[in-house]
Amino acid sequence: QVQLVESGGGLVQAGDSLRLSCVASGGTFSSLVMGWFRQAPGKEREFVAGPPRSGGSTYYASSVKGRFTISRDNAKNTVYLQMNSLKPEDTAVYYCASGTVVAGRRTFDYWGQGTQVTVSS
Repeated sequence: QVQLVESGGGLVQAGDSLRLSCVASGGTFSSLVMGWFRQAPGKEREFVAGPPRSGGSTYYASSVKGRFTISRDNAKNTVYLQMNSLKPEDTAVYYCASGTVVAGRRTFDYWGQGTQVTVSS
């Protein structure tokens, strides 16, 4: 079983940057696929960044493309989400997720507890 712990959230102003971190334990990190989701109040959870479901280049939600970047450091068992030019609409709880690829299909199996990001205007 994989445990995921996010950090790095906080209250910032519009235009600021934040870097979220997610440390994984309990699995072979280098073999895991990692992604970031977010959920704003009253809205459904949204896939923000990570490997797409059926392969291909890294997916970014259209609302964050060009502003957010996902990266990973296998030596530190950590995945990051660099968020630049933050907007009030980026306010949400951000979750990292880990998963695998089976028969060419990516699934997310484990989730962190989330970290709150609040962007004031």
